[in-house]
Amino acid sequence: MRHLIGVVALVAILAFAASFIQNEFYLRTLFMICVYYLCAAGMNVLLGYAGQKSLGQAGLFAAGAYTVALLTTLYGLGPWTSLLVACVVSGVFGVLIAVPSLRVKGPSLAMVTLAFGIVVEKLVAEGSDIFGGAMGIYAIQPLTFAGVPFTTLQWVWFGLALCLATHVLLRNLLVGRFGRAFLSLQADEIAAGAVGVPVYRYKVLAFVIAAVTCGLAGALVAQQNQYINSDFINFNLSIFILLLVLFGGSGSLYGPLLGSVSLVIIGALLARWTWLEHFVNGALLLFALFAMPKGLAGLLGSLGARFNPGRSSAATKVVSDLQPKLPTRNAEGGAATTLLTADNLNKAFGGVVPAKDVSLRLTRGHIHALIGPNGAGKSTLINMLTGVIRADRGAIKLLDDDITQRKVHDICARGVARTFQNLRLFQDLSVRANVLLGQHSRMKNGFFSSLFGLPLAKREEARALMKVNAILQFTELLQHADTSAGSLAYGLQRRVELARALASEPQLLLLDEPAAGLNPQETAELGQLLVRIRNEGITILLIEHHMDLVMAISDHVVVLDYGQKIAEGAPEKVQSDPRVMEAYLGTTVEAA
Repeated sequence: MRHLIGVVALVAILAFAASFIQNEFYLRTLFMICVYYLCAAGMNVLLGYAGQKSLGQAGLFAAGAYTVALLTTLYGLGPWTSLLVACVVSGVFGVLIAVPSLRVKGPSLAMVTLAFGIVVEKLVAEGSDIFGGAMGIYAIQPLTFAGVPFTTLQWVWFGLALCLATHVLLRNLLVGRFGRAFLSLQADEIAAGAVGVPVYRYKVLAFVIAAVTCGLAGALVAQQNQYINSDFINFNLSIFILLLVLFGGSGSLYGPLLGSVSLVIIGALLARWTWLEHFVNGALLLFALFAMPKGLAGLLGSLGARFNPGRSSAATKVVSDLQPKLPTRNAEGGAATTLLTADNLNKAFGGVVPAKDVSLRLTRGHIHALIGPNGAGKSTLINMLTGVIRADRGAIKLLDDDITQRKVHDICARGVARTFQNLRLFQDLSVRANVLLGQHSRMKNGFFSSLFGLPLAKREEARALMKVNAILQFTELLQHADTSAGSLAYGLQRRVELARALASEPQLLLLDEPAAGLNPQETAELGQLLVRIRNEGITILLIEHHMDLVMAISDHVVVLDYGQKIAEGAPEKVQSDPRVMEAYLGTTVEAA
C-alpha cells in the first residue's frame, strides 16, 4: 500500500508540474517518455524476467499504430474503441511471434523476431494501397474528452496515467507467483517445468504482455500525431526499445523508467544531429552490455546496499518458532497401497536402449531405491516417470490416473516431484524464492487476480510463504532463506533442491543421486532427513550409488542393468543376489 501511495503521489506531482510547462517541445518530450516507458515495461517482462530475446518490437508498435489509423480513417470507428482494438490486435501478433519460441530459443529466437519486424517494416513501406507507404495515413482521429481532442498537456496527463496503471499492474503480477515463474524460465526451463510451471504457456504470456504494451504505445503515437507512415517503423526502433531495457536495468521494475527518462532526454538533446544520436545509442548499448550489465537500476541498487547493508528478513524472524512439519496434500486414492505403476516401459535413443520392458510398483509410504551400475538406465527411467522424456512403449499410472503422455508440469501438479542428478537450482534467486517456486502448482491465483492484486492473490501468496517457511525449517535451511541459492555450499544446494521438490506437496518424491558430492556426515544427515520425509507420508524413489545409505533406509530395492530389471525386493535379499553381484563386480553368476 505504501508503494501504491508513493507512485500515485509521484505521478500527481509530475502531472501538476507539467501544467506549468508552456513549451510544446518539453511537453512532447514528456509524452514520448511515457510512450517509451510503455514499450520498455512490456519488453522488460519478456527479456528481463522471462529471458526471451526479441528484435521485432517495431512490428508490434506498427500493429497498434496502423490498427487505430485504419479503423478511424477507413471504418469510422471511435478513437477510444480503436485504441482498445489496437491492444487486442497487438496481443494476437504477440501470440504469432511466440509460436516459434516453442521450438527455438536464444539467438535463433531473436532472428525469428527480427524477421517479423523486417516483414512488417517492408509491408507498411511497400503496401501503399492499404498502409499509405511513405506518404502514410492522415486524419487519424485523436482521443477526445467531452468531444474535444486532447491538448498536448492532456496527452501528457493521459500518458502518465497509463504509465502509472502499467507499473502498478505489472508490479502486482511480477512480485508474486507469475514473476517467479518468468524468472524460472530464464534460469532453467527443464527445472521450471519440473516444479510445475507450464513453460510454453508462460513464454506466450510474456510475448503477449510485451506486444500489448508496445502496440498501445504505437497507437498513442499515431493518435497524438494524427498521422503515421513507414518512417516510424524501422529496425532502429526495435534496437532502441531493447536499449531502454538494458540501459535502465533488465529484470528490475524500475529499469524501464530509468531507461526511458535518461535515453529520451539524451535523444531530445541530440535531436539536431541524427547521426550523432544513433552513434550515442550504439555506444550506450555497448556500455550497458559490458560495463553496466545490470543497468542503471543495478548500479543504484548496489550503491543503496552499501548504505543499508545486512538487511534481515522479517519473515525469517516470524517463523523461527514454527514446528518442523511438512505441508502435505490429502492422500488421494484412499487406502490404496500401490501409488505408482509402470508397466513395460521402453526407450531407445538410436542404437542405445536404456529401458527394456521395465516395470515398477511403488508402495505408498515406502522408500524405494533404484540402483545399478553407471549407464544402467536409472535416470532415463526417472525422466520417463516425470515426463521429461516420453516412453516409446509402456504405461505409467499414478493411482488410477494414466500420466504416460502428460507434460512435465502436469505430472508435478498431480503429485510427482523430483530432483536432478546434476543440480538444477535457480542460482540467482534466493533460497526462499527457489522453494516458493515449488509451490507454483499448489497456488490458486490466476493471471487476472494476480494482475489486479485481488485478495485471492494476496491470500495465496501469504499461505505459500507460510508453507515454504515451514519446509525451510524442516530441512534446516531457514537461516539461509534470503541467501542466493548459487552462493551456498554444495551440500546445502542439494538440500535446497530437495526443499523445492517438497514444496509442491508431492505424493511421490523422485530423487536422482541426492547424495552425490556429499561427505560422509552430510550423507548420514541426508539419510535421516529422508526417513523423516517418509514418516510424513511421502513415498520416495531414490537413485543412489551410496550402498550404505541405500541399505540403511530403503524398504524396497530395484536393480537395473543395461536397461533391464534384474532383481528387486528387500535390501538384504537384493544385496546377496548373484546377478546383482555380477552386475557390480563384473564376475560370472557362478563365481558370484
